[in-house]
Amino acid sequence: MKIVVLTGSPHKNGTSNTLVNEFIRGAEENGHIITRFDAPFLKIHPCIGCDHCGMDGPCIFNDDMSKILDAILDSDMVIFATPIYYFGFSAQIKSVIDRFYSKNGKIQSKHLKSAFIATAWNNDNMVMSGIKKHIEILIDYLNLDNIGTLLAKGYGYKGASTENHYMKEAYNLGKRV
Repeated sequence: MKIVVLTGSPHKNGTSNTLVNEFIRGAEENGHIITRFDAPFLKIHPCIGCDHCGMDGPCIFNDDMSKILDAILDSDMVIFATPIYYFGFSAQIKSVIDRFYSKNGKIQSKHLKSAFIATAWNNDNMVMSGIKKHIEILIDYLNLDNIGTLLAKGYGYKGASTENHYMKEAYNLGKRV
């Protein structure tokens, strides 16, 4: 299976990327082909809602997003990974998601498998409430078949007491694909 991994952390060695690495390790051990895009290190302009693309055409911006969309349309699964910033996706991965607009119909018709990984410093019940709802809406709107969601509360820094538990969960999520 071809899997596209979209990350939203500006910290290359941060917690969400640590979990992504474990997911990838598990998925690759099962023979899956991974294409990874680290949004904070790419040139991705935010959508301006101009509707130039008409939801099925080229965007007015010539940036790295075309590579991401091409990879998604050639894939079987997409993974979203983000640290929690103010109860939601980071701005970097949110810009990527917003730019799906130019290929909405094609993405929706693929019925891609999906998985979500999010990490948060806080360990309270409220910290993941916003992302949970956003994930539900994305799954529904994009016609995704979600195979798993890993919401890692209390994992805001490497070496946190929850690290080994969440790393194992991410690896197992990759193995289940």
